[in-house]
Amino acid sequence: MKCIIIDDEPLALELLEDFISKVPFLELVGACSSGFEATTILQEQKIDLIFTDIEMPDFSGIDFIKSLDNKPMFIFTTAYSHYAVEGFNLNAIDYLVKPIPFHRFLKAATRAQNLLKLKIEEETPIVDQKASPQFIFVKSEYENLKINLADIKYIESLKDYIKIHTHKEKPILTLSSLKNFEKKLGKLNFIRVHKSYIVSLKHIYSVQRNRIIIDDNWIPIGLNYRDDFIKRIDN
Repeated sequence: MKCIIIDDEPLALELLEDFISKVPFLELVGACSSGFEATTILQEQKIDLIFTDIEMPDFSGIDFIKSLDNKPMFIFTTAYSHYAVEGFNLNAIDYLVKPIPFHRFLKAATRAQNLLKLKIEEETPIVDQKASPQFIFVKSEYENLKINLADIKYIESLKDYIKIHTHKEKPILTLSSLKNFEKKLGKLNFIRVHKSYIVSLKHIYSVQRNRIIIDDNWIPIGLNYRDDFIKRIDN
């Protein structure tokens, strides 16, 4: 994962350079003392992740991020905690307050790596969208679990994770986007009914206005998905 550092303090740059050298999946492309310097690098090559300070002369880290049309992922590294809300409103991956311990740096970098993997998976074309496999494997905690598709009742999105509800009492939690998981399921037996839900047609007990009943669970039907869902069940 190609990254750059932006900080007007030489010692801060040295520390982040050292941290990056210890993380195998990070490749440092440039260490910059200003956003202006970083802009040149961004124009010349593709960068996956930016580590940037906030309070810098002439051009703050926040203003720099706002100036980018096609933003790479970015993590703020600053001595000031009061910018955190604004930072996350810009969709920062993380907000690291100096002095930064290595374990926090590694946690933030790993989160960025996981999000990049999801993005790559989502952009990978699927040869046959209508194919309906009998089972799939998903990674949950420290093991790969085999799940029979016939056992899946519905899938719920939880930001960077999804929760797979089956006939078992405990749902399965795995790192994935709902969009990416939808591709794995195929379209014969499953349908997206909400920005946060996919349901199995097989397990629907009833449909009541704007909600679906599966066992004792009420699944909302999103306005943007309602017409497609109604057409599907009518057919």
